[in-house]
Amino acid sequence: MSVRRAPGDVLVHLRRARDHVDRHYTEPLDLDTLGAVAGLSKFHFQRLFKATYGLTPAAYHSQRRVERAQDLLRATNLTVTEVCHAVGFSSLGSFSSRFRDLVGETPSEFQRRYAAAGAPRIPGCYIFQWGLAERASQEKRTDDHAS
Repeated sequence: MSVRRAPGDVLVHLRRARDHVDRHYTEPLDLDTLGAVAGLSKFHFQRLFKATYGLTPAAYHSQRRVERAQDLLRATNLTVTEVCHAVGFSSLGSFSSRFRDLVGETPSEFQRRYAAAGAPRIPGCYIFQWGLAERASQEKRTDDHAS
């Protein structure tokens, strides 16, 4: 099966939406939002995205969340549940299931494997503190631009 490529001018729009997913992976994103970011109808956007990147926008969004979860499980002392919520999943079951589908092992197995290797771990409190500080500064910048 060959993947059909989108015309060059459409790639700019698709990349804009893909970059939006990369920046906002923790947020719930739907086709209406991503289509609007790309400047395309949601159905046309979904067809072109899948043809170009080989994944639906929802699958890409989920994959980005799992990739970030891998980083957190490798490098922090956060629990699997904390990581699940930190990357935007609302259900531990769906997170674990999707993680296993993409990575080939459960989040707990993945985390244990890296912990056994003695990799340095960042305390979870630093991660959450940084995240809260980052969100507060973003909100301040948004408020400053609105006034």
